[in-house]
Amino acid sequence: MAKAQIWKELSRKQEYKKYSQHVERRDYELPNGVVADYYIHIEVPGVCVLALTEDNKIITMPQYRPGPNTILRELPGGRVEDGEEPRVAAVRELLEETGYAGDVDEWIGTWQSDAYTQASRAIVIVRNCKKVAEPQLDSTEFGEMELVEVADFVAQARKGLLTDTAGALLALDHLNLL
Repeated sequence: MAKAQIWKELSRKQEYKKYSQHVERRDYELPNGVVADYYIHIEVPGVCVLALTEDNKIITMPQYRPGPNTILRELPGGRVEDGEEPRVAAVRELLEETGYAGDVDEWIGTWQSDAYTQASRAIVIVRNCKKVAEPQLDSTEFGEMELVEVADFVAQARKGLLTDTAGALLALDHLNLL
């Protein structure tokens, strides 16, 4: 078996662009000499927040998601803007989506979204959250925040019944809640 190695990129071309969705076709020469094309989803970095209230409930945002055509439980989160640090983006998104704020943990977890995107994701933990403002949802965000018991959230994460499952599991593991 051959050792893993970086493939030689031969070309790249933007195939699709609308709103924040971008797809590039990239042609590579593989280690065996075969040329293959791959379609890469280009995304900005994202962040989500495992936010715990003062009574240790997790703040979630159930949302309809068109890809799986179902409502999934989500952690508050969104894009990291140009020049913005993930922790700053996390605090901003938490406040915008839920109206909550709290104590930001030093730890930050990161993961790669999947093998066919160049987007990285981060998760930030915010503890002792309390409501300090009214939510300011984007025009494409619908639904109300829900507070979930840790055990119920862990069960949902283990079943993959939420978005950003990897981030949720990283944060839960960091907090020794798995």
